[in-house]
Amino acid sequence: MSEQASALDAILARKQQTAGEVVSVDEALVKLVFFSLGEQWYAFHGENISEVLAESEVFFLPGCPASLEGVINVRGDIESVIRLRAVLGLPDSNGITGSRILLGQARAMRSGIRVDRVEEVIDVQESAIQPPPHTIPEHLRPIVLGIVSFREHLVHLLDLERIFEDYRAGLR
Repeated sequence: MSEQASALDAILARKQQTAGEVVSVDEALVKLVFFSLGEQWYAFHGENISEVLAESEVFFLPGCPASLEGVINVRGDIESVIRLRAVLGLPDSNGITGSRILLGQARAMRSGIRVDRVEEVIDVQESAIQPPPHTIPEHLRPIVLGIVSFREHLVHLLDLERIFEDYRAGLR
């Protein structure tokens, strides 16, 4: 038994010498809210989304831009609802069932954001977020923070702060 123990000790010693020092890597995680508009997937930083609302009655406001769907009552607070498809220049959803409203908050404003589907809310490694490629359409470049691969989709990580700033300035 002592020969086997010494042989094992020798193997472990060689392995430790060749392996080098063990480094503990604690990579920062970022919470993302993944959603889709048609076949395209997008995400917002989770810190900007306080709630995902199921079907809520939206009250139409006459004279508002087409991108403003109306207002909703969220536990006594009146919140606007923005059609993200219209803001991004995408065609209308033609009544997709199961759409959701993301309650978003940034420095510039707070509003509901209509999306077709919420796919997932998860933490991803910060290094998984890659810079946006140069092939992104011109009108999306100012609001895309990066690209994340998730469930075999390339997901555009959107800058909600910038979207809200542009929306308030009438640019979106």
